[in-house]
Amino acid sequence: MSVMKMLRDDDADLSFVLDKTVAIIGYGNQGRAQSLNLRDSGITVVIGAIRDQTAQAAEKDGFEVLPIADAVARGDAIALLIPDEIQPKVYEEHIVGNLRAGNLLDFAHGYNIHFGLIEPPKDVDVVMVAPRMLGEHVRASYEEGRGAPAYIAVAQDATGHARDIALAMAKGIGATRAGVLETSFAHETELDLFTEQATWPLIIRNLILSYETLVEAGFPPEMVALELYGSGEASEVFRQMARRGIFGQMQLHSQTSQYGTLSRGERMLPDEDRARFKDALEGIQSGRFAKEWSEEQETGYPNFEKLRARAREHGLNEAEKLALDAMKRSGLA
Repeated sequence: MSVMKMLRDDDADLSFVLDKTVAIIGYGNQGRAQSLNLRDSGITVVIGAIRDQTAQAAEKDGFEVLPIADAVARGDAIALLIPDEIQPKVYEEHIVGNLRAGNLLDFAHGYNIHFGLIEPPKDVDVVMVAPRMLGEHVRASYEEGRGAPAYIAVAQDATGHARDIALAMAKGIGATRAGVLETSFAHETELDLFTEQATWPLIIRNLILSYETLVEAGFPPEMVALELYGSGEASEVFRQMARRGIFGQMQLHSQTSQYGTLSRGERMLPDEDRARFKDALEGIQSGRFAKEWSEEQETGYPNFEKLRARAREHGLNEAEKLALDAMKRSGLA
């Protein structure tokens, strides 16, 4: 198995984007963070947005805010930093007709390109610069001089410099300070969806079933919620995994804890259950999930709304209030 190379500041040349205007479409979670970081790196940025609170926030931050079509026409590089589900409509109505040969389209997630929901013209570059942190952390880490790690990928190289520009934009947002991995739109999209559909559902479901089992056994609901995740211990475990590794962080726990975790893991999730993970991956790679999600959007989110309503009605919501209050008072939430 080959080892991926982590690309850093010396691997990226900011000059590939310093003479360009970057049009950021959307000024939300990632849009604001990337816009501020790029500007602080000396890059010219304009914002394309509808007239809403985000546009007002961009103007307050000192950016020129234009209608989306005008921002695209002004930009040399266009970053689509709006939610995946609205990108195709915005692209068709405001973007594709204003693209010029040699422009660059940048995505923070590969979903719409990978599943063919957006098909750019052949004479533009298509890249992805995908930070692996939420926007507020992308900004905060930049201001602290550290930066957030990211993926980059090239789906289409019309100019011969798509990779150079993607790396320059990654450097502009501070990502190369921490490290950038070069990947593909397919790998980034499928890996991201897999964690959302296999890893996190299992963790959330585990917490819910643990809560229900313990409450049915007579344990106070508030105490269970605090113990399972409300104290912040669980989030600290994940933080230490990122710093020390999954097994390395175990050294921070008692031997009783280590033995219990290591000896019961396969009992709680046997190896044969791996088939469910493989099925989840197949559903992603085959496009089955993308089709299901598109149909859900087209019909007004009926299943999604039922699932969210059921989640809102769960007794855990009431039980966790004391834990949430305790976390706020401790300054950890």
